[in-house]
Amino acid sequence: MMITSYLLLEDQEKQEKEEWEEFADQEKFDFEAIHKEKTQAMLDYNSNLQSSYEGLDEIDGLRRKRSRGAVNSAMVVAASEMIEKGGSIEASSKQSSGSSVSHQRRLWVKDRSKDWWDKCTSPDYPESEFKRWFRMGKATFELICDELKVVVAKENTMLRAAIPVDQGVAVCIYRLATGEPLRLVSKRFGLGISTCHKIVLDVCAAIRSVLMPKYLQWPDEDSLRQIKEEFESISGIPNVVGSMYTTHIPIIAPKVSVAAYFNKRHTERIQKTSYSITVQGVVDPRGVFSDVCIGWPRLMS
Repeated sequence: MMITSYLLLEDQEKQEKEEWEEFADQEKFDFEAIHKEKTQAMLDYNSNLQSSYEGLDEIDGLRRKRSRGAVNSAMVVAASEMIEKGGSIEASSKQSSGSSVSHQRRLWVKDRSKDWWDKCTSPDYPESEFKRWFRMGKATFELICDELKVVVAKENTMLRAAIPVDQGVAVCIYRLATGEPLRLVSKRFGLGISTCHKIVLDVCAAIRSVLMPKYLQWPDEDSLRQIKEEFESISGIPNVVGSMYTTHIPIIAPKVSVAAYFNKRHTERIQKTSYSITVQGVVDPRGVFSDVCIGWPRLMS
């Protein structure tokens, strides 16, 4: 009895399995048929769309040919009328070319006054006034221009003439010497504000890369011995090799480590949040810098 039941169950499972496989094959067949129909429909749609685009292109081409033909016909008629009136085709072509040139875009440059800078560069400008504005004499200024002209000089372009080396150096030195805002610096030199800003950055970078390694050097043994003697003769204190001073330079709040640059003392004094970096300088008995360190946050002082 148990064997018979087992055989019946086995036959039933086998029959169900065959029916399931047949059902799965039918579903697969139906799915493939639907996929083929959709694919063919998409191909037919794309073909019709491409045909319509080609028709539109042909219509546009015919329109352009007709418009060019109409323009050429108008030019021929105008030329014939000029010839009948005693003119020439060359004059007509010049007139048409002149009208086309008049419609071209023109470069617009704002006209700014450079009278103040022209006075500073004149030979009869007083040396005292030059030192008042630039904190140095004309000879020192010319030396700096000669040292930096290879790095600072720019080439003329088709749009505008390059700013002279002496004017660019003067913009940077005036900005550093007076601390005036770029708005006033631009009025002094007859340049744009953004142009002055870029000049200051470029000249400062040139000073750092060209002048500092050449003129800002720690003295050697012989120079140190002479500096000690000069300091001792002035102050009576032996073994002094330099006079050092540290101060703070206000800056705009940086994006990284803002708290490290916060200047509490300056904030309390001006009642406005202030940030700064430290600058430390060492000078010899004549006031010539022998070492400069700048850029550390306020908390490092």
